[in-house]
Amino acid sequence: MALLGAIAVMAPPLSAQSAATRTPAQIQISYDAHHADFDYLLGDWEFTAVSREYGRGRGYWSAVSLGTGQILDEFRIVGDRGKTYYVTTPLRSYNAVRDRWELVTMDGRNGLQDIGAGQRAGNEMHLEQKFDAMGEKPSTWRIRYYNIQPDRFSWTGGRSTDGGKTWVRGYEQIEARRIGPPRSLGPLAPSKTQEQSK
Repeated sequence: MALLGAIAVMAPPLSAQSAATRTPAQIQISYDAHHADFDYLLGDWEFTAVSREYGRGRGYWSAVSLGTGQILDEFRIVGDRGKTYYVTTPLRSYNAVRDRWELVTMDGRNGLQDIGAGQRAGNEMHLEQKFDAMGEKPSTWRIRYYNIQPDRFSWTGGRSTDGGKTWVRGYEQIEARRIGPPRSLGPLAPSKTQEQSK
């Protein structure tokens, strides 16, 4: 079933400066420094997972960059014969005004309620995200993407079911191995040149 942690993540506090006080130059510096933080995720991955709730599992994770800089993922948990047990689609976007990554995941029943945010911390990505926000068991996840290499990365997630008062660390762990190169998705509605439009 759902190893929901796979996209959840741990959001550190926002930058000390409020969005309203940042100058255009500061915003540009943030963008230049961080807009590619998640580029390592682009491509196709196979992963194994260990969950305290569901035990061992496996699946596939694919991510493409969009023409406007966002990253679209598909995270799929499968059984031994390849049957899909759970699939979710995150959209990640860097917000240079707030100097953080923001994301929303969609799984066909929760609308756009499962939102999160985070930042790079050294060579890791840390985010925090709410899951099953409209369901019976809402939870908050803190995730570390670490040991990030061109052909692999590790992921660990802690979970809180009481609004962050208490946490279960290492609730899920994922080890991902690359099976396909980075890729991008071109414009869905490409513009036409003057010559093409004649």
